Amino acid sequence: MRITGSTGSTGRRLLGSGRASDVYEIDEAWLLRHDREGYSDVRAEAALMERLRAHGYPVPRVRLADCSRSDLVMERLYGPTMLEAFLAGRIDAREAGQTLARLLRQLHTVPGRVVHLDLHPENVMLTADGPHVIDWANAEAGDPGLDWGMSAVILAQVALADERFATPARAILAALLADPSDLTGDGLADARRRRAANPMMSVREVEVLGEADELVRSFMA
Repeated sequence: MRITGSTGSTGRRLLGSGRASDVYEIDEAWLLRHDREGYSDVRAEAALMERLRAHGYPVPRVRLADCSRSDLVMERLYGPTMLEAFLAGRIDAREAGQTLARLLRQLHTVPGRVVHLDLHPENVMLTADGPHVIDWANAEAGDPGLDWGMSAVILAQVALADERFATPARAILAALLADPSDLTGDGLADARRRRAANPMMSVREVEVLGEADELVRSFMA
């Protein structure tokens, strides 16, 4: 996410922008995330986050009554993303991969077969209370193997398409899959298909999907 301190169209201070959304400051305790593209139902996302919190999963609080189809009002978390913490030397690749694996396993114990489908180091905030998972726009009910596959393919794409983060992404991927997981061949294949169909992918990210599949499978052997 690109960080900025300018004032956006809402009149609030713009804190950051991602591929499909902008995040604005409400006050010290709350943020507003505006979905620019309209790809998801934000109220459904907020309701899911409330359900996950009720089951003890680490997600930000939301103000459901203040959410609309495109605007999510959620707790303002303080701390770096996992990626920021890694770049600052606060965690290493092994810890990052192990944390992602633990968060996936914990999520898949929640009733309803919830899968995040975008769990990677930029969607984990490391707070004083521990890691919290953000950006549930892609979440649905599904197979855990697909969720593991999506996280693995995302990391493999970075390892192959982004020279800045290629080495750490490969190391985080190795740590993610170091212990037995629920990743399956079918889950990996489905993840690859979904990434190929994602309109937010760059040409390069799509080009490396075949190699990404091979890279992930090398850690499954």
